[in-house]
Amino acid sequence: MLSKGVRFMMLATFFFAMMNTAVKFLDHIPAVEIALLRSAVSLMVAFALVKVNGVPLPGNNRRALLLRGLFGSSSLVLYFITLQHMPLATAVTLQYLSPIFTAIMGIWMVRERVRPLQWLFFAVSFLGVMIVQGFDRRIEPLYVLLGVGSSLFAGLAYKTIRQLKQTEHPLIITFYFPLVSLPITLLAMNGVKWVSPHWLDWPILVFIGLTAQIAQYFMTRAYQADELSKVASLKYIGIVYALLFGYFFFGETFSLAAHMGMLIVLAGVILNIGYKHRMEAEETKRATMKPPLDV
Repeated sequence: MLSKGVRFMMLATFFFAMMNTAVKFLDHIPAVEIALLRSAVSLMVAFALVKVNGVPLPGNNRRALLLRGLFGSSSLVLYFITLQHMPLATAVTLQYLSPIFTAIMGIWMVRERVRPLQWLFFAVSFLGVMIVQGFDRRIEPLYVLLGVGSSLFAGLAYKTIRQLKQTEHPLIITFYFPLVSLPITLLAMNGVKWVSPHWLDWPILVFIGLTAQIAQYFMTRAYQADELSKVASLKYIGIVYALLFGYFFFGETFSLAAHMGMLIVLAGVILNIGYKHRMEAEETKRATMKPPLDV
């Protein structure tokens, strides 16, 4: 049976995929403006959830909560820019660098162990990502750098979520993200021409805010329920959604190599999860074994 962390991350990945697709539909609106409106909708949803569930504000570790919001906001804006200037699957694959950053930060920041074989599985998944992405002359190096920067900030955000496990309710963590991103994106709008959304754009903008908040909630639960190295690799499953949604909604085609890359990505994910389950089972078995009696 899949652990809670794995189930939560699978749900988060699906809702993030729907959000990505919705952002792609609004390529006529500046990415920063979409991030601003998304933050406003998410903040209202997050505040309502906090009040309905009776979770006390403002939280315990406010410094770490603000840092989580800062890292997440930086990643959000950069990611929306890449979504608008790249094929959907390509932008998503660049974002898949974040689990590698997360696993590395997990070693130094929360002292989690990543076994050598797990690094091999991460490398397998990363190889699959590179095969899927391939070489696309349509992509400018600037947006590749922005995509890498987005994944780095995402890795910092996920590491901070893990650190907040013992002190904060998941709804508090998801509340601080739009709370911080709203003023940041408002400042970032300085010098960016405002594009008034068409009335047909508003349902999509609301959908972006709702799916983003739901995805953030499940992602937070996932990182609090399991080790970073275990659940982070599940983000790679989103490549399947990106390729399928890109094909059906935007006519973005992919080659046989992309299909092979997807299989390699999924192989790395499945091997990593299976290996973690086996190691945890062995450690539990050793911990519960009674020591031999002295004769």
